[in-house]
Amino acid sequence: MSDEHEKMLPIANVGRMMKKILPPSAKISREAKERMQQCASEFICFVTGEASDRCHKENRKTVNGDDICWALRSLGFDNYSEAMLRYLQNFRGFERENANQSNNCKAYKGEEKDEESNI
Repeated sequence: MSDEHEKMLPIANVGRMMKKILPPSAKISREAKERMQQCASEFICFVTGEASDRCHKENRKTVNGDDICWALRSLGFDNYSEAMLRYLQNFRGFERENANQSNNCKAYKGEEKDEESNI
């Protein structure tokens, strides 16, 4: 039981996500949260397993976002795959922007040090 329980999403997080969708006055039973926890965790394992199988066949050890999108598509979840692909593209763009800003900041600080050493 504990091994199976470790593979599940935290129930508090599941409950929080459920509450965001429902009207503020709505109540969610513990049983409903547990059932959603089981379903969501099983779905994630199902998709991740498919992506992992693909990686194994291609002799890769790391599952990436593209593998998850492929798995969603191959399992018939095309709508989820399209949404996930858009999210992944936005996330990668955000990461590039952060890396560029970080590099620019480091380069600027390096120029300041060079100017100070010339004085």
